[in-house]
Amino acid sequence: MTFLSVNVNKIAVLRNSRGGLEPDVVHAARTCLDAGAHGITVHPRPDARHIRSDDVLALGELTRERGVEYNLEGNPFAPARQGYPGFIELCRRVRPAQATLVPDSDGQITSDHGFDFRRDGEALRPLVAELKSLGCRVSLFADAESGDFNVAAEVGADRIELYTGPYAEAYGTPSQPQAVARYADAARRASAAGLGINAGHDLSQDNLAVFVREVPSVLEVSIGHALIGEALYEGLDATIRHYLQILTASR
Repeated sequence: MTFLSVNVNKIAVLRNSRGGLEPDVVHAARTCLDAGAHGITVHPRPDARHIRSDDVLALGELTRERGVEYNLEGNPFAPARQGYPGFIELCRRVRPAQATLVPDSDGQITSDHGFDFRRDGEALRPLVAELKSLGCRVSLFADAESGDFNVAAEVGADRIELYTGPYAEAYGTPSQPQAVARYADAARRASAAGLGINAGHDLSQDNLAVFVREVPSVLEVSIGHALIGEALYEGLDATIRHYLQILTASR
Protein backbone atom coordinates (compact mmCIF):
# COMPACT_ATOMS: atom_id res chain seq x y z
CA MET A 1 0.00 0.00 0.00
CA THR A 2 1.13 3.56 -0.66
CA PHE A 3 2.12 5.18 2.65
CA LEU A 4 0.44 8.37 3.89
CA SER A 5 2.69 10.99 5.45
CA VAL A 6 0.72 13.92 6.85
CA ASN A 7 2.21 17.38 6.51
CA VAL A 8 1.26 19.38 9.60
CA ASN A 9 2.62 22.77 8.43
CA LYS A 10 -0.88 24.25 8.28
CA ILE A 11 -1.45 23.52 11.97
CA ALA A 12 1.55 25.72 12.68
CA VAL A 13 0.17 28.42 10.37
CA LEU A 14 -3.00 28.59 12.49
CA ARG A 15 -1.00 28.70 15.72
CA ASN A 16 1.35 31.40 14.48
CA SER A 17 -1.50 33.57 13.21
CA ARG A 18 -2.64 34.08 16.81
CA GLY A 19 0.50 33.45 18.83
CA GLY A 20 0.69 31.12 21.79
CA LEU A 21 0.64 27.35 21.65
CA GLU A 22 -2.73 26.44 20.13
CA PRO A 23 -3.46 24.54 18.02
CA ASP A 24 -0.66 22.27 19.17
CA VAL A 25 1.39 20.79 16.31
CA VAL A 26 2.52 17.74 18.28
CA HIS A 27 -1.02 17.01 19.46
CA ALA A 28 -2.24 17.21 15.86
CA ALA A 29 0.53 14.90 14.67
CA ARG A 30 -0.27 12.42 17.44
CA THR A 31 -3.92 12.45 16.38
CA CYS A 32 -2.90 11.70 12.80
CA LEU A 33 -0.76 8.77 13.92
CA ASP A 34 -3.48 7.44 16.22
CA ALA A 35 -5.82 7.42 13.20
CA GLY A 36 -3.34 5.27 11.26
CA ALA A 37 -1.14 7.70 9.30
CA HIS A 38 2.19 6.13 8.47
CA GLY A 39 4.33 9.18 9.10
CA ILE A 40 4.64 12.92 9.62
CA THR A 41 6.07 15.51 7.23
CA VAL A 42 7.14 19.07 7.96
CA HIS A 43 8.78 21.68 5.77
CA PRO A 44 10.48 24.29 7.96
CA ARG A 45 11.38 27.50 6.17
CA PRO A 46 14.01 30.02 7.21
CA ASP A 47 11.43 32.72 8.01
CA ALA A 48 9.62 30.37 10.44
CA ARG A 49 6.28 31.33 8.91
CA HIS A 50 4.83 28.01 10.09
CA ILE A 51 6.96 25.12 11.39
CA ARG A 52 9.76 26.36 13.65
CA SER A 53 12.98 24.67 14.66
CA ASP A 54 11.54 23.77 18.08
CA ASP A 55 8.62 22.05 16.31
CA VAL A 56 11.08 20.02 14.24
CA LEU A 57 12.75 18.78 17.42
CA ALA A 58 9.49 18.04 19.24
CA LEU A 59 8.07 16.12 16.28
CA GLY A 60 11.35 14.22 16.03
CA GLU A 61 10.81 13.01 19.59
CA LEU A 62 7.22 12.02 18.85
CA THR A 63 8.06 10.04 15.71
CA ARG A 64 10.94 8.26 17.45
CA GLU A 65 8.64 7.40 20.35
CA ARG A 66 6.00 6.05 17.97
CA GLY A 67 8.44 4.28 15.64
CA VAL A 68 7.07 5.96 12.51
CA GLU A 69 8.65 7.77 9.60
CA TYR A 70 9.62 11.40 9.94
CA ASN A 71 10.03 13.23 6.64
CA LEU A 72 11.84 16.56 6.85
CA GLU A 73 11.58 18.76 3.75
CA GLY A 74 13.58 21.84 2.91
CA ASN A 75 16.03 23.72 0.76
CA PRO A 76 19.55 22.56 1.68
CA PHE A 77 21.07 25.65 0.04
CA ALA A 78 19.20 28.21 2.19
CA PRO A 79 21.71 29.78 4.60
CA ALA A 80 21.33 29.52 8.35
CA ARG A 81 20.08 32.57 10.21
CA GLN A 82 18.72 33.49 13.63
CA GLY A 83 16.13 30.91 14.62
CA TYR A 84 16.93 28.65 11.68
CA PRO A 85 20.14 26.60 11.88
CA GLY A 86 19.88 25.36 8.30
CA PHE A 87 18.28 22.27 6.81
CA ILE A 88 21.29 19.97 7.12
CA GLU A 89 21.80 20.97 10.75
CA LEU A 90 18.15 20.23 11.55
CA CYS A 91 18.58 16.81 9.96
CA ARG A 92 21.73 16.31 12.01
CA ARG A 93 19.79 17.05 15.19
CA VAL A 94 16.72 14.88 14.55
CA ARG A 95 17.98 12.21 12.10
CA PRO A 96 14.70 11.95 10.14
CA ALA A 97 13.99 8.71 8.31
CA GLN A 98 13.70 10.73 5.11
CA ALA A 99 15.11 14.06 4.01
CA THR A 100 13.32 15.58 1.02
CA LEU A 101 15.33 18.29 -0.70
CA VAL A 102 13.26 21.05 -2.34
CA PRO A 103 14.54 24.01 -4.43
CA ASP A 104 12.23 26.67 -3.01
CA SER A 105 13.32 30.26 -2.41
CA ASP A 106 12.66 32.17 0.80
CA GLY A 107 9.84 34.17 -0.73
CA GLN A 108 7.83 31.31 -2.21
CA ILE A 109 4.40 30.78 -0.71
CA THR A 110 4.72 27.07 -1.44
CA SER A 111 6.97 24.76 -3.43
CA ASP A 112 6.11 24.94 -7.11
CA HIS A 113 8.89 23.22 -9.10
CA GLY A 114 11.48 20.50 -8.88
CA PHE A 115 15.24 20.49 -9.30
CA ASP A 116 17.03 20.85 -12.60
CA PHE A 117 19.20 17.79 -12.02
CA ARG A 118 21.76 18.55 -14.71
CA ARG A 119 22.29 22.06 -13.36
CA ASP A 120 22.05 21.22 -9.65
CA GLY A 121 23.40 17.67 -9.55
CA GLU A 122 26.99 18.37 -8.56
CA ALA A 123 25.91 20.83 -5.86
CA LEU A 124 23.47 18.25 -4.50
CA ARG A 125 25.94 15.37 -4.50
CA PRO A 126 27.85 16.21 -1.26
CA LEU A 127 24.65 17.16 0.55
CA VAL A 128 23.02 13.87 -0.41
CA ALA A 129 26.12 12.04 0.81
CA GLU A 130 26.09 13.90 4.13
CA LEU A 131 22.42 13.19 4.71
CA LYS A 132 22.88 9.52 3.94
CA SER A 133 25.79 9.41 6.41
CA LEU A 134 23.26 10.56 9.02
CA GLY A 135 21.05 7.57 8.18
CA CYS A 136 18.49 9.53 6.15
CA ARG A 137 16.83 8.23 3.03
CA VAL A 138 17.12 11.08 0.52
CA SER A 139 14.36 12.17 -1.83
CA LEU A 140 14.63 14.98 -4.38
CA PHE A 141 11.67 17.10 -5.44
CA ALA A 142 11.13 16.63 -9.18
CA ASP A 143 8.94 17.73 -12.05
CA ALA A 144 7.21 15.01 -14.04
CA GLU A 145 8.73 16.45 -17.21
CA SER A 146 12.31 15.97 -16.01
CA GLY A 147 14.35 13.86 -18.37
CA ASP A 148 17.24 13.49 -15.97
CA PHE A 149 16.17 11.02 -13.32
CA ASN A 150 19.33 9.05 -14.03
CA VAL A 151 21.30 12.10 -12.84
CA ALA A 152 19.31 12.14 -9.59
CA ALA A 153 20.24 8.50 -9.09
CA GLU A 154 23.89 9.16 -9.92
CA VAL A 155 24.21 11.85 -7.23
CA GLY A 156 23.01 9.30 -4.67
CA ALA A 157 19.30 9.99 -4.20
CA ASP A 158 17.12 7.09 -3.09
CA ARG A 159 13.82 8.52 -4.27
CA ILE A 160 12.21 11.42 -6.07
CA GLU A 161 9.07 13.21 -4.96
CA LEU A 162 6.98 14.06 -7.98
CA TYR A 163 5.56 17.59 -7.74
CA THR A 164 1.86 16.93 -8.35
CA GLY A 165 0.57 20.51 -8.56
CA PRO A 166 0.06 20.32 -12.35
CA TYR A 167 -1.77 17.00 -11.99
CA ALA A 168 -4.14 18.48 -9.40
CA GLU A 169 -4.77 21.48 -11.64
CA ALA A 170 -5.59 19.22 -14.59
CA TYR A 171 -7.79 16.85 -12.59
CA GLY A 172 -11.41 17.00 -13.67
CA THR A 173 -10.61 18.88 -16.89
CA PRO A 174 -10.21 17.60 -20.46
CA SER A 175 -6.44 17.56 -19.95
CA GLN A 176 -6.60 15.05 -17.08
CA PRO A 177 -5.74 11.96 -19.21
CA GLN A 178 -2.64 13.64 -20.63
CA ALA A 179 -1.53 14.74 -17.16
CA VAL A 180 -1.98 11.25 -15.74
CA ALA A 181 0.00 9.81 -18.66
CA ARG A 182 2.88 12.26 -18.02
CA TYR A 183 3.11 11.25 -14.38
CA ALA A 184 2.86 7.55 -15.16
CA ASP A 185 5.68 7.93 -17.68
CA ALA A 186 7.76 9.86 -15.15
CA ALA A 187 7.27 7.16 -12.52
CA ARG A 188 8.34 4.46 -14.97
CA ARG A 189 11.44 6.40 -16.00
CA ALA A 190 12.40 7.10 -12.40
CA SER A 191 11.89 3.45 -11.46
CA ALA A 192 14.07 2.42 -14.41
CA ALA A 193 16.80 4.69 -13.01
CA GLY A 194 16.59 2.82 -9.70
CA LEU A 195 14.67 5.49 -7.79
CA GLY A 196 11.69 5.04 -5.50
CA ILE A 197 8.62 7.22 -6.15
CA ASN A 198 7.02 9.63 -3.71
CA ALA A 199 4.44 12.26 -4.63
CA GLY A 200 2.99 15.40 -3.14
CA HIS A 201 1.38 18.80 -3.57
CA ASP A 202 -2.34 19.55 -3.89
CA LEU A 203 -3.33 15.91 -3.61
CA SER A 204 -6.75 15.55 -2.02
CA GLN A 205 -9.55 13.07 -1.37
CA ASP A 206 -10.99 14.02 -4.76
CA ASN A 207 -7.92 13.36 -6.91
CA LEU A 208 -5.81 10.87 -4.95
CA ALA A 209 -7.44 7.62 -6.06
CA VAL A 210 -6.88 8.21 -9.77
CA PHE A 211 -3.28 9.19 -9.18
CA VAL A 212 -2.21 6.16 -7.13
CA ARG A 213 -4.21 3.80 -9.36
CA GLU A 214 -2.77 5.06 -12.64
CA VAL A 215 0.76 6.08 -11.65
CA PRO A 216 2.84 2.98 -10.93
CA SER A 217 5.04 2.26 -7.93
CA VAL A 218 4.09 5.23 -5.73
CA LEU A 219 5.56 4.40 -2.35
CA GLU A 220 4.44 7.43 -0.38
CA VAL A 221 2.26 10.51 -0.67
CA SER A 222 2.80 13.59 1.47
CA ILE A 223 -0.45 15.53 1.96
CA GLY A 224 -1.07 18.59 4.08
CA HIS A 225 -2.97 21.59 2.72
CA ALA A 226 -6.03 19.77 1.39
CA LEU A 227 -6.09 17.28 4.25
CA ILE A 228 -6.09 19.93 6.96
CA GLY A 229 -8.74 21.92 5.06
CA GLU A 230 -10.96 18.85 4.78
CA ALA A 231 -10.44 18.12 8.46
CA LEU A 232 -12.09 21.44 9.33
CA TYR A 233 -15.34 19.92 8.11
CA GLU A 234 -15.10 16.25 9.05
CA GLY A 235 -12.49 16.10 11.82
CA LEU A 236 -8.85 15.11 11.68
CA ASP A 237 -9.29 11.48 12.73
CA ALA A 238 -12.06 10.85 10.19
CA THR A 239 -10.13 12.60 7.41
CA ILE A 240 -7.02 10.49 7.96
CA ARG A 241 -9.13 7.33 7.90
CA HIS A 242 -10.77 8.40 4.63
CA TYR A 243 -7.36 8.89 3.02
CA LEU A 244 -6.24 5.48 4.21
CA GLN A 245 -9.38 3.93 2.75
CA ILE A 246 -8.64 5.56 -0.59
CA LEU A 247 -5.08 4.26 -0.59
CA THR A 248 -6.16 0.76 0.41
CA ALA A 249 -8.87 0.62 -2.26
CA SER A 250 -6.49 1.93 -4.93
CA ARG A 251 -3.73 -0.63 -4.43
